[in-house]
Amino acid sequence: MTASVSNELAKLVTEAREKFDSALTEDELNRVKAGYLGRQGAISALMRRMKELSPEERPAFGQRVNAAKDALEVALDRRREALRRERIQRAIESERMDVTLPARGGERGALHPLRRVEQDLVGIFRRLGYDVAEGPEVELDFHNFSALNFPADHPARDMQDTFHLEGEPDRLLRTHTSSVQIRTLLANQPPVRIVAPGAVYRSDEVDMTHSPCFHQIEGLFVDRGVTMAHLRGTLEAFAAELFGRSVGIRLRPSFFPFVEPGAEVDVGCVFCDGAGCRVCGQTGWIEILGAGMVHPAVFESVGLDPEEWTGFAFGMGIERIAMLRYGVQDIRLFYENDLRFLAPFA
Repeated sequence: MTASVSNELAKLVTEAREKFDSALTEDELNRVKAGYLGRQGAISALMRRMKELSPEERPAFGQRVNAAKDALEVALDRRREALRRERIQRAIESERMDVTLPARGGERGALHPLRRVEQDLVGIFRRLGYDVAEGPEVELDFHNFSALNFPADHPARDMQDTFHLEGEPDRLLRTHTSSVQIRTLLANQPPVRIVAPGAVYRSDEVDMTHSPCFHQIEGLFVDRGVTMAHLRGTLEAFAAELFGRSVGIRLRPSFFPFVEPGAEVDVGCVFCDGAGCRVCGQTGWIEILGAGMVHPAVFESVGLDPEEWTGFAFGMGIERIAMLRYGVQDIRLFYENDLRFLAPFA
C-alpha cells in the first residue's frame, strides 16, 4: 500500500473528527458530513484512488476505508446527540417559568343562557326521577312522523315545515325531539320515564319568535295505569321548581297527532301574579308547553299494547322558557353571539 494514500486517509479521519466536534449547529454538522462522507466527499474521492495501489494492497486498503467510515459515523452520531442535548438545554433555560409568580388573570367565561336553561330544566326532571335520552338530529321519516301518528298525507305535517335531505326523501332534520321517544320505546320495555333535550329544525321564517333552528326538551312517561292526573301533578311540580314558587297551571284542549287528549299548558303569569299585564296580554296566563296522553296509535307503531300501557308526553321550547326567565323579547338575540347581550349572563 502506498504510504501517501494511507497517510491521507488517516489525515482525513482526524480532520473530519475535529470539524464534527467544532460544528455548532445540526445544519453545519450536516454540511461537514457531506464534505467527508457524501457521494462527492473526500472519503469517496480517496476510494477512487485505489487504482494507484497494487492488486494485493487494495483489499486491505478497502477494509481500512470502511473502518474509517464506520468510526466517522460514530463520531457524527455522538456530536449530533450532543447538539440535540444542547438545544434542549437552551430551550429549557430560555423558556424557564417561575411557577411561584402569581397567575395571570383569565377572562371569566359562562354558559350560554340557552345551555344554562337546558341544564336547569334537565335538573328539575332528574329530581323528578326522569332519565335523559338523546337521538340523532338527522332522522328517518318513521321516527319523526309516521310512528307519531303523522300519516304521509296528513295536514298536521304542514304545521312542521321540514328540511329533507336532497336525494333521500325518507331522511330529514328532526322537527321535534319526539323522535327520541320513539327510539326509546323501540329499544326499551316500559316502564319508561325520560326527557329528551336537543336541537330541532323547521323551515320557519326568521323573526322575533321563530328560528329555523331552535331547542326543545320533551318528556315521556309510560307505565301501567298512568292518567291525566299524573300528568297534571308532574307539570305542577315542574312549574313550581322552574319559577321557584307555586304557580297555578291550566290545561286547554288542543290537537297534537301523537297524544289524545292533548292540551296546551299555561302557567299563572309570574310577572303579575295573574292580575293581567303586558307580558301575559292581560289574561293572567302564559303558555309554556304542550302535553297529552300518548295516542294508542303511537303505542301500536312501536309494538306495545295500548290496552296494557298508558302514558303521557309533554314538550316545550327551551328558547321560550329562556325568554320568559330573562325577559328577552327577540329570539334572534340568542344566536347572534353579541357579547353586549351575553355578558350579563356571565
